[in-house]
Amino acid sequence: MTALEMTSVGDDARSQDDLYRIAEESLPGAGLGGYSLPEEVRFVIRRGEGSRVISVEGRSYIDYVGGAGALILGHAHPALVAAAQARCADGLHFFGTLNDLAIELAGELVEAIPCADKVIFATTGSEATFYAMRIARAAKQRNKILKFEGAYHGNHDYASVSIMPTQLANYPYAPSDTGGVPSVVPDTVLVAPYNDLDVVEAIVREHMDDLAAIIVEPIQRIISPQPGFLAGLRKICDDNDIVLIFDEVVTGFRVAYGGAQEYFGVTPDLASYGKIVGGGGPLSCVGGRKDLIDLCDPKHKGQANYAYINGTLHGNPIAAAAALASLQELKRPGRYDELEAMSNKLLALCQEVLNRHGLPAIATGQRSLWQILFRTTPPKNQADLFDSDQAAAKALDLAQLRQGIYVLPGVRRFVSMVHSDEDFAETAEALDAACRDFKR
Repeated sequence: MTALEMTSVGDDARSQDDLYRIAEESLPGAGLGGYSLPEEVRFVIRRGEGSRVISVEGRSYIDYVGGAGALILGHAHPALVAAAQARCADGLHFFGTLNDLAIELAGELVEAIPCADKVIFATTGSEATFYAMRIARAAKQRNKILKFEGAYHGNHDYASVSIMPTQLANYPYAPSDTGGVPSVVPDTVLVAPYNDLDVVEAIVREHMDDLAAIIVEPIQRIISPQPGFLAGLRKICDDNDIVLIFDEVVTGFRVAYGGAQEYFGVTPDLASYGKIVGGGGPLSCVGGRKDLIDLCDPKHKGQANYAYINGTLHGNPIAAAAALASLQELKRPGRYDELEAMSNKLLALCQEVLNRHGLPAIATGQRSLWQILFRTTPPKNQADLFDSDQAAAKALDLAQLRQGIYVLPGVRRFVSMVHSDEDFAETAEALDAACRDFKR
């Protein structure tokens, strides 16, 4: 089945036009959050099958969004579906008391995550980064967190500084990217350029008396760390008694089974996980040193350094069942080497098409994270992204959507373990057509 072929849809299904009419009346921007595709290319997903999503009209798209990276095993993986279905019969949800699968999963995560003596559960990646920041502030009794320009750490107020900057920050200060954030919050979030240890050191020296932690995406969106950068952050934190937090919501269980910590050989004090860690279900976690995670122990309620963690769906058994099944699949020897080889093959095919059309663009990425950027070298920081032609990249992405390739315009994408050579060949063919459309 090609990316443009149609599959049957039940006669009783609502039409896509009917669904969009309801969406336009009921949802802001007729979307589910920060993304809403232009009307010319928008579609409504009915189901996912392996490497593809199928619209309510039956059109098949090769999927490189992958549930924002959560679906490393593709859509409706049989082992995950079977595990979740089997557990549903025993109850969808519990609260306030341990359940067996949450305990089993905690043990698996402690074994897998290099920095984790213990873990706490949460529901989303945003919760996980929020809790990691809270734990660090509680541990150090300081107020400020240092992050990197353009890094995404979720949707909470403390993460909403310099997510989508329109110009470079006046380091270490940057505004919030959304309304509704109290004006005092950006004062507690310092900003540095990614891959620049000199600026980080200068900011730390100036603010060390009130700086609790540095939080970093080990691979920031599509920007890879320069040699020595992550190790340099580790040394800065050690030298200044600061907590190092890795945001592994995306890189965890994707760049390696042990995440970016294993791949780059740098161990943080805390790490936030989401997406893959829940098998695509509503589950996330923070792993870290015992002395830090134990600040969340309910026995410490009332103490100044107690870090309150609580959530209705924390440790949900259905998500835990899917997560355990997912981890068993990812443990298989050689899986990550195979995934990287697949990703390199896709990048090479895309680059060949771009070169053939004479476009000043690169297919770039690391491990299974990738994107097409209109520049000649991989970016090192947000300034490099500003120097690229972002409007052209989005236009080419829209052209790919019209050809049956599911990407979000201007957003990083993912290769899954179920993408095939056939998918890649069709992707290259679709990109070729998209390039012709783009040049017109």
